[in-house]
Amino acid sequence: MTAQTIDGKAIAAARRQLVKQQVDERLAADKRAPGLAVILVGNHPASEVYVRNKRKGCDEAGINSYAYDLPEDTEQDRLLTLIDELNANPVVDGILVQMPLPAHIDQETVIERIKPDKDVDGFHPYNIGRLAVRMPVLRPCTPRGVIALLESTGQPVMGQDTLVVGASNHVGRPMALELLLAGATVTVCHRFTKDLEQKVREAEIVVVAVGKPGVVDGEWIKPGATVIDVGINRTETGSLIGDVDFASASKNAAWITPVPGGVGPMTVAMLLQNTVDACNNFHDT
Repeated sequence: MTAQTIDGKAIAAARRQLVKQQVDERLAADKRAPGLAVILVGNHPASEVYVRNKRKGCDEAGINSYAYDLPEDTEQDRLLTLIDELNANPVVDGILVQMPLPAHIDQETVIERIKPDKDVDGFHPYNIGRLAVRMPVLRPCTPRGVIALLESTGQPVMGQDTLVVGASNHVGRPMALELLLAGATVTVCHRFTKDLEQKVREAEIVVVAVGKPGVVDGEWIKPGATVIDVGINRTETGSLIGDVDFASASKNAAWITPVPGGVGPMTVAMLLQNTVDACNNFHDT
């Protein structure tokens, strides 16, 4: 068996085109374009790349992008004051604070300072809670993008034995909630899990989001399974690889995402979608 590659770039491009159509419809109705404020603290190289891609996506979709690039030594109170100002700004529909933040700033305090109806990352406890009780509003971008990738295969999610490897607040946990919402039977593995190999071998859908190359051996993949690799890791030679060995996993899987070009583009696309959703549903002017 040779797995079919799930083309995240193409699926994300289609979603971005849909977002642009939604923005164009607003403009045709004499409404303002949605607005997204992106805050970057410090000059973390990877974060700068992510922020640049998000701002470029806004430009292509017709979303107004407001850039706030702050120095590494920005005090937490200064950042919280800026968030308060953006919360009160009627032309800002979404606020994104790029993670990770410098060590002297508490990440959860910052996330909770963003108004839930402007939390286009979907990280606020209110939005996670809404997802948990099956009443989603603004959904975490990466898990939402993974669901779109799974849907693109035409394979069922409902009733499938699904494994999420990784239990982070931003990917693993909300990913499990998204899969439950889709009707899957979900197991979550983490650093205290015993016999990860056996759990992987039994799963029909495997989503891996750890940030550690080789955490899942490709030979463990059940024949015919779908593999979604969220991990992005840079090798010593500068190339990007996922958490699962693509070559060996492809021999067993029916569907698999590449790294890069799989989940990554979907995260940006769903951020844009969340921004339009926030504008249409909560700030429609």
